[in-house]
Amino acid sequence: MTYAVTLTREALEDLRRLEDFLVEAALQYGDLELPQRAMAEIESQLRILRTNPFTCRVAADRPYERELVIPFGGSGYVALFEVVSDHEVVVTALRHQREDDYH
Repeated sequence: MTYAVTLTREALEDLRRLEDFLVEAALQYGDLELPQRAMAEIESQLRILRTNPFTCRVAADRPYERELVIPFGGSGYVALFEVVSDHEVVVTALRHQREDDYH
């Protein structure tokens, strides 16, 4: 079974915010390819949701709301998503693992 993966407006805003942070970090640390590598890894890991969304950990007590852990460097990112039908997964939020306001 294949799922269509869509991102909410809020999730897209999260991606932009994360990319802005990565650009600042790249300039600060002189690693100008950091944003490209991180965004490529996030995109790559989100592809897992096309075929295996139920392999991700359950978020809270709702079996269809799940979290995809995206390792990157010493920490990584977490994508909150919901399986909304037999054919669709909706990503609702993306955060760095060290952020406090995830849910």
